[in-house]
Amino acid sequence: MFPSHVFPIDNPFLSYLGVEFVAMGEGAAELALILQPHHMNSWQVTHGGVSMTMLDVVMALAGRSLYPQAEAAVTVEMKTSFLQPAGQTGARIVAKGRAFHQSTTMCFCDAELWHGDHLVAKAMGTFKYLRHHRAALKIKPG
Repeated sequence: MFPSHVFPIDNPFLSYLGVEFVAMGEGAAELALILQPHHMNSWQVTHGGVSMTMLDVVMALAGRSLYPQAEAAVTVEMKTSFLQPAGQTGARIVAKGRAFHQSTTMCFCDAELWHGDHLVAKAMGTFKYLRHHRAALKIKPG
């Protein structure tokens, strides 16, 4: 289990958002975020992209916790259902993910996003394990 508040990998986007690493281990992970004005959409509720980012990352972390040799778990497919608004500025939202099946190269996960005791979104995703950061090397500057 990784210590609380220390991301297992550096991720500038998550740092920019202010996402807090809570836990990761044994096929599960948890993240949290105190919502700020820049996390809001035009209706002044949490932007769906913020919610989906947290769900995506928490599932990838849950999957990686089962395969420590992997340097990454990249998203192959993700489905998200938004059940209600996730919160307003000042609220704390929590993403909880778990891996429910894995093969030698893939992991299947689900996650929930909570605002207090309100379930606000659910997701399911498929992730491919990578042992090297070769995907980034294939991107050519344009």
